Amino acid sequence: MEGQAMWLTFFALPLIGQAAAAAGWCYTSQSASCGPEFWKTFSHNCGGENQSPVNIDRAKISKDKSLGDIVFGGYDQAPPGKWRIMNDGHTVLVSLDGDNTPAPIDISGAGLPNVYRALQFHFHWGSLKQDGSEHYIDGKQYPMELHIVHLSAKYKSIADAKADPNGLAVLGLLFRVTPTDNANYNTIVDAMKNVTLEGESVDLASTFRLDSLLPSADKLSRYYRYQGSLTTPDCAEAVIWTVFEEPVNISRSQLNVFVDSVHFTATGEERKKMTNNFRPPQPLRNRKISASRDATANRGTMRGTSLPALLLTFLIGQHMVHAHRLS
Repeated sequence: MEGQAMWLTFFALPLIGQAAAAAGWCYTSQSASCGPEFWKTFSHNCGGENQSPVNIDRAKISKDKSLGDIVFGGYDQAPPGKWRIMNDGHTVLVSLDGDNTPAPIDISGAGLPNVYRALQFHFHWGSLKQDGSEHYIDGKQYPMELHIVHLSAKYKSIADAKADPNGLAVLGLLFRVTPTDNANYNTIVDAMKNVTLEGESVDLASTFRLDSLLPSADKLSRYYRYQGSLTTPDCAEAVIWTVFEEPVNISRSQLNVFVDSVHFTATGEERKKMTNNFRPPQPLRNRKISASRDATANRGTMRGTSLPALLLTFLIGQHMVHAHRLS
């Protein structure tokens, strides 16, 4: 069982850029010659029709009543054993040894076609001057984004799952900056100082409940769903995306630890800070984005109507009602 866990963890890492076919890709903040606009030269998938991330335009989507509550299995437990955090030269990721836990950490329900086991989570962020989420909502980019990557129970390896449009399920969490620290992220933030260079890794001081990273429980039923891809080469179009509407709070000082202390480069190389490690939104083309039954959606009736015009209409209506009462 332990060997199987290590095997799954090994295959989780290519999601973030260790796939041989994608060798040499980078972010524009590293080099103008190998950034996202060139990724399709490293992997043809990156020029596909169903790429991620995307802008979620709530004026153009509608609710799907079948998208109800997500079932979070094992998310409410701090499992025994160790979780390992590493700098892979493109992001900082935490590998989850699900097979060593009494109950695997997984998600199901909410329109997902299978049970999906959590393999790892990682982050995308901007810089001191720029936000860095990958998904946008109504054209707005957020300071940072967390991806929790899950593998379908049908498969034993990422390689097999990549051939199936439903092979992977990723939860996307957006962040907003608030005045106070989010204590739930302290373990990760504290460990960042030990993975400042590419290739460095260390066990976290402790595991924790994975649901502590999520929005508050009363907001978990508000999310957006669409079919897409990995957001790094090889950009396999094998992902069911769930992006939560409610952002997670993080303080500016916590965010600055990501922005200011981690590097793309390894020991012995000229240091280059890991900033703006995000892929820009990709064309939606013919895909449909659905809102869960509790999410904000379908603002189409307000499209093209300015706020002053709406206010004027309201005031005129109120005046007419008042005049009628006096007559």
